[in-house]
Amino acid sequence: MMAAPSMQARALARFLLTSIRPIGDRIRLRGAGLSFVREAFDATGVTPLPRGTRLRAVSESHGYGEVRGLWVTAAGADPGAGAVLYLHGGGFVFGSLRTHRHMAAAVSASTGLPVLLLSYRLAPEHPFPAASDDALAGYHWLRDQGYRADRIVVMGDSAGGHLTAGLLGDLTRARAPMPGAAVLFSPFLDLSCATLDDTDASCRDPYIPPARAREVAAIYAGGHPLTHPRLAVFRGSKRRWPPLLIQAGGAECLVGDSRRMAEVVRAAGGHCELQVWPGQVHVFPAFYPVIPEGRLAIAYVGEFVRSALAPALAA
Repeated sequence: MMAAPSMQARALARFLLTSIRPIGDRIRLRGAGLSFVREAFDATGVTPLPRGTRLRAVSESHGYGEVRGLWVTAAGADPGAGAVLYLHGGGFVFGSLRTHRHMAAAVSASTGLPVLLLSYRLAPEHPFPAASDDALAGYHWLRDQGYRADRIVVMGDSAGGHLTAGLLGDLTRARAPMPGAAVLFSPFLDLSCATLDDTDASCRDPYIPPARAREVAAIYAGGHPLTHPRLAVFRGSKRRWPPLLIQAGGAECLVGDSRRMAEVVRAAGGHCELQVWPGQVHVFPAFYPVIPEGRLAIAYVGEFVRSALAPALAA
């Protein structure tokens, strides 16, 4: 972890603060506004993939539901060593295989594992529990491909971090086998958004307006209360959770969610490594093509995963 943000990271934060944050403050994620954001976000999905990356579309009916996504395998990745289930961000209402395939490819290269980048259903067309159900189906689909639970790693960024935590909660309540590890990138966990305004007031988030976070939380929850066990991911037992790595940016208003989850997991006796990178923006590892911190963070994810899966691989 770098002690201070690099020149590239500072430039990225300035760009987001002056160009993206003002749009986020004004736009509403309904109707034409949501269509604009979806199209604009998808247009960013042009990052070249590492040489040798292989892509295969997945679309299969499953006992837990339809599983759609992209099987991403970096050059040198070993399908026999395990697999990653990646749940992309986008506030539950945007984001796609296109916007996150570069992240999945980088994760595959770092961990040496193939990645199932899941295409889960988005709100408002498909509110809760659609995305949560799709995450559960993706996990069980991997198990049906022959992967032992302890060789599966679940990862998610932003809203995908919520889906990851929700999946771990679902497996806990069902007393089902748990994955070998989990990684959260800047997770959006507290859908009540109780602390976001105060955090943003003390240090303005270059990227995420608290008002938009509250809006997407309400859209995703639909008619369900935020106290629903599958939405209130801080609640419930964490005793069986696998080793957890959380990477967050020090400049984001959601950083409190990461700190709180680390406290909850540790209080339950679990292993949680929390990294708050100074001056970094929301989901900064996704910006690895332009900031060195992103590359360092993803490289560390590979080290964490290899360490967490070592006992399973030895067995």
